[in-house]
Amino acid sequence: MVRMNVLNDALKSLINAERRGKRQVLIRPSSKVIVKFLTVMMKKGYIGEFEIIDDHRAGKIVVFLNGRLNKCGVISPRFDVSLNDIEKWASNLLPSRQFGYIVLTTSSGIMDHEEARRKHTGGKILGFFY
Repeated sequence: MVRMNVLNDALKSLINAERRGKRQVLIRPSSKVIVKFLTVMMKKGYIGEFEIIDDHRAGKIVVFLNGRLNKCGVISPRFDVSLNDIEKWASNLLPSRQFGYIVLTTSSGIMDHEEARRKHTGGKILGFFY
């Protein structure tokens, strides 16, 4: 079976381990997009540290969970999101305005929707977490 979306597989295994109450989870294969997505989640405090294991193949990531993650997912296809549409997407995907983040890939890197609004840039939507 061929992998269609590596980021989707990674986030699914993350949320499954979180629901089972595990403390850590192994994600494979690794990619730059997964690492950036996990970095955004770590900066916001939804996961703990993660370490990248380089087996001279696709690579693995060990993520330490802290029990704050309720749901995360991928939006496929990666829709274009202008600066005006960010609020509409946030109200559709997130449970409340107080918490949760949409992850966008912009010309200035992968970031959450609040940082994109501060930098006044749009982009393509990758996924969400809360």
